[in-house]
Amino acid sequence: MGVVDANVLVLNLDYQPLNVCNVKRAVVLLSKQKAVVVEQDGHIVHSERLALTSPSVIRLAYHIKRPRPVVKMTRKEVLQRDEHTCQY
Repeated sequence: MGVVDANVLVLNLDYQPLNVCNVKRAVVLLSKQKAVVVEQDGHIVHSERLALTSPSVIRLAYHIKRPRPVVKMTRKEVLQRDEHTCQY
């Protein structure tokens, strides 16, 4: 596994974790100025014209609104919520 295949944590604008991507994708986001480096790794990524320190945590420059998951209230969910006690 090379430096380019290492994992990078992607944070939202308000520092909430969004995703994990590889270093290659993180460098593309940084070069397009869509992200900012929060924490760097000690490794160096070389390209044809420049050398960058490999990021380990990046933060997006814009906020991504994620929908809240909808929980269906089924009989099984209600019993699990109430620790299998009688509802009457």
